[in-house]
Amino acid sequence: MPSLFRFLTVVGIIGGVIYGAIFALANFVNPKPREMTVTVQPDKFLKK
Repeated sequence: MPSLFRFLTVVGIIGGVIYGAIFALANFVNPKPREMTVTVQPDKFLKK
């Protein structure tokens, strides 16, 4: 039984670290907005 508790503790700690990293990336990293230009070929507008 103690090995089960040790395993669950390690899995919980690893899960908490992963959750914390995702939370930090989502809240503290801001993307830089930039302009985007996409060229659409004229034949895409023609109905076939």
